[in-house]
Amino acid sequence: MVLHAVSVGHRYGFDIMDATGLSSGTVYPILRRLDEAGYLKGRWEKVAEAHRGNRPQRRFYEITKDGLEFLDEAVERLAQARLFLSSIPASKRV
Repeated sequence: MVLHAVSVGHRYGFDIMDATGLSSGTVYPILRRLDEAGYLKGRWEKVAEAHRGNRPQRRFYEITKDGLEFLDEAVERLAQARLFLSSIPASKRV
């Protein structure tokens, strides 16, 4: 969800939290891991820009080529999981 949110234009933590409905305690560790894995590239905004907005600096993220490939694979796995789950008869579902 986080990787997808960044891929469609949500660039910083609070924006990603709003888009996904996830908490900060979930989003920020995910962003850090995705950045470390090379799926995202993070950068701090300029101090002057933050001061103009009267707020702390934000860290902006963009998806990398590897991140797009990883996202494509995740979407395919999700589609396969949905297909499998939809094949289970309703009487067998827990």
